[in-house]
Amino acid sequence: MLVKVYGSAVFGVEATTITVEVHMDKGIGYHLVGLPDNAIKESCYRIAAALKNNGLNFPGKKITINMAPADLRKEGSAYDLTLAMGILVASDQLKAPEIERYIIMGELSLDGSLQPIRGALPIAIKAKEEGYKGFFLPIQNAKEAAIVTGLEIYGVEKLQDVIHFFNGKGTLEPTIIDTRAEFYKNLDFPEFDFSDVRGQESIKRCMEIAAAGGHNIILIGPPGAGKTMLAKRVPSILPPMTLREALETTKIHSVAGKLKEVGLMNQRPFRSPHHTISNVALVGGGSYPQPGEISMAHNGVLFLDELPEFKRDVLEVMRQPLEDREVTISRAKFTVTYPSSFMLVASMNPSPSGFFNDPAMPNTSSPHEMQRYLSKISGPLLDRIDIHIEVTPVPFEKLADDQKAESSAEIRKRVTAAREIQSIRFEAIENVYYNAQMSSKLIREFCVLDEESKELLRTAMDRLNLSARAYDRILKVARTIADLEGVPHVISQHIAEAIQYRSLDREGWLSLRF
Repeated sequence: MLVKVYGSAVFGVEATTITVEVHMDKGIGYHLVGLPDNAIKESCYRIAAALKNNGLNFPGKKITINMAPADLRKEGSAYDLTLAMGILVASDQLKAPEIERYIIMGELSLDGSLQPIRGALPIAIKAKEEGYKGFFLPIQNAKEAAIVTGLEIYGVEKLQDVIHFFNGKGTLEPTIIDTRAEFYKNLDFPEFDFSDVRGQESIKRCMEIAAAGGHNIILIGPPGAGKTMLAKRVPSILPPMTLREALETTKIHSVAGKLKEVGLMNQRPFRSPHHTISNVALVGGGSYPQPGEISMAHNGVLFLDELPEFKRDVLEVMRQPLEDREVTISRAKFTVTYPSSFMLVASMNPSPSGFFNDPAMPNTSSPHEMQRYLSKISGPLLDRIDIHIEVTPVPFEKLADDQKAESSAEIRKRVTAAREIQSIRFEAIENVYYNAQMSSKLIREFCVLDEESKELLRTAMDRLNLSARAYDRILKVARTIADLEGVPHVISQHIAEAIQYRSLDREGWLSLRF
């Protein structure tokens, strides 16, 4: 007897439906074909024990199972439930004429209970696109998959729940969530708030500009100046995620297996990897590529604390994703692309001792040590960071001041208003949503300068020896400053402020870096 059941494989952030064909014949043997990995090959032991512990039999016949398409590599233990249901139907232990209308996925424990799987959301999206009626999966992943409307999502705890459903004996009901209600819940309650930060008004202004235009920013200052504290509060002033952004972000975290009984993500991600991170962990990869930190930070913030402490080759692999806002990982037989549109916030000490340019503290680092320290960050990488700003320690008077600082909610209103201006501006342009994403062509179109602004920028280019990319960055930041002020055109004062935010291009820093 031949039976077909359906599962799904996830490559990148997209799913591909897998047809599991189970053929039962005379004889004895278990043959699993279709490029399964070791975890799938071992499934027969888990399935046999689970069936036995639930009063069922693993048939003593010749069982041939094909996982089609046969030239596509399948991996992981999530096919246990798919294979078990196929074996039960093919051996006549279960009558399920409608089983071909469902996607079935789940890892079996030896007692028949189910363990969570990865990629439930992209699998559910694909199942709906291909017209399947429902999706059986572990109950831990049910809320995540239930984001997809128009598909019956059944969260199950054990093998018997699925068997009873097809026998018509169970009480299994589909999981239903209100996607919009789930999305707007806790949307405006960030964990950290700018009202906790004393002083640093100029830095807050930089953060506001960076958030309004989606610009990358680096903070340079001595230990204890508040760099990390400021960086952790950036997500609190970013505009609330749109439903499109929330779905994109949830999809990536689903593929990585980072969603734990959570439906739709409604807070922008904040990722802060340690400086010992590897290339693969940062940008993604492996034998079977998984998303890295830059993709996990998609639509949110990637914070790299103590930037020069990261290995240089690790930082250099970010150059292309920072420019293209996606990362493509190629292997011999396939290529996957992960989105990586994140806001980079980096921090660093100005010297190994941390106190260069601080008049109150002695500089104990030699010029050679400082040059070696700063040279870990390449010029091309710095060119891709729009805003460089020096952070100075907060004086006692500011720290002891009881006056409440401006809250994140107030800053967020101005940032959101600026983003709305940008969304209208780029409404007809595909894949461009805010100023930092503008191409050179768009910069020429939306950052038209008068003669005074041109002369100011020409002088800055000559004196600071700026690259063409730095020129574009200044114009993008100036455009964002104009948007925050509600001004339709970029004028000289916007250019002047944007130039101030290129600290590492100044003569003193350049002489130390190179």
